[in-house]
Amino acid sequence: MATVLVVDDDPHLLKALRITLAGHGYRVTVAADGGSALAAAARDAPDLVVLDLGLPDMDGAAVLRDLRRWSTVPVLVLSARHGSADKVAALDAGADDYITKPFGLDELLARLRALLRRVPQPDSAPTIATEGFTVDLVRRQVHRGGKPVRLTPTEWSILEILVRNPSRLVSQQQLLALVWGPSYQKEANYLRVYMAQLRRKLEADPGNPRHLRTEPGMGYRFEP
Repeated sequence: MATVLVVDDDPHLLKALRITLAGHGYRVTVAADGGSALAAAARDAPDLVVLDLGLPDMDGAAVLRDLRRWSTVPVLVLSARHGSADKVAALDAGADDYITKPFGLDELLARLRALLRRVPQPDSAPTIATEGFTVDLVRRQVHRGGKPVRLTPTEWSILEILVRNPSRLVSQQQLLALVWGPSYQKEANYLRVYMAQLRRKLEADPGNPRHLRTEPGMGYRFEP
């Protein structure tokens, strides 16, 4: 069952799409603004995103650019903007397809199916293994040396974002916005504290981490 994240500030459309897509075999999550959409994308790792451009807190193109810093999830823009300039801007920002409102349900479903066909299917369950610890993204469990590691919800959120993007730089601002919210993007001390805790729990040498790496002045990177 593919997961679709639908992002739109119209509650009636959100409800209609959630019911319709669920009826066609999709698991559906929804968000009504850009900040919630980015947080949901990091938390739920959807297979597809349906994104409106006219959001109350930030433009959909900005959401796209932010998302593309750390995710390659297919994005279908669903917008009332019909101009070619808007379409070009959305595609340049990272959209994979664009459909205008009002739209036909059959066309929307066909476009979602087409995007899903482009997504490589995983060969096995999403478990990330390093030489020192393993992360099971389905069961939300971490083991080190064969023993379970107890993480706080915040520690798990940070670790999950990093391990879902192996070897990719995730900026401090991105992590802060996704874990705590957009208003915390300057609170880098939060990340330092929690990253130190994660390293003590997971790294063989917390002072010289092998897997949870810091890129000074930029952000963090998970190296498998």
